[in-house]
Amino acid sequence: MKLKIGVFGSSGNVTEESRKKAFELGKEIAKHDCILVTGATTGLPYEAVKGAKEGGGFVVGISPAHNLEEHVNKYGMPKESHDVVIFTGFGRKGRNLINVRSCDASIFVSGSYGTLNEFTTAYDEGKVMGIMEGTGGVSDHLKEIVKICNKETGAKIFYDSDPRKLVEKLLEVLG
Repeated sequence: MKLKIGVFGSSGNVTEESRKKAFELGKEIAKHDCILVTGATTGLPYEAVKGAKEGGGFVVGISPAHNLEEHVNKYGMPKESHDVVIFTGFGRKGRNLINVRSCDASIFVSGSYGTLNEFTTAYDEGKVMGIMEGTGGVSDHLKEIVKICNKETGAKIFYDSDPRKLVEKLLEVLG
């Protein structure tokens, strides 16, 4: 079975640098024949989707919506470029739990409250995680948050500013 790597981060208000890194993450995930999982949203996760598709990868989107119409019209999310979109009907926070649990590893790029929610879920569940450093948002503060919380969960966290190196670190642990 192929490994599934999630890319979670800002759906809006992103920098050109973080956009490029998310795109490269998608390409690296595809290059290593892994499945990319996202929240089927815009912004940095969608940049990763575009990178994965350019690299010949397979993409699964986990939508908060009940159906395609709600996905597009209520949430304003894209339908292009995904190979599969799973409609949860659980809203954004409910979708986040499915996102994290569907992945063997998760990568966080920039982000705000939703990304923080996905991170804390992954951390509590002892997942393998990568933090794309230097992309702004909550990702630039996750090391500090982990230190403040001071809770051992078995999670394995890797930090890097290079998409290729970050994906390779995760794959090394996943075997």
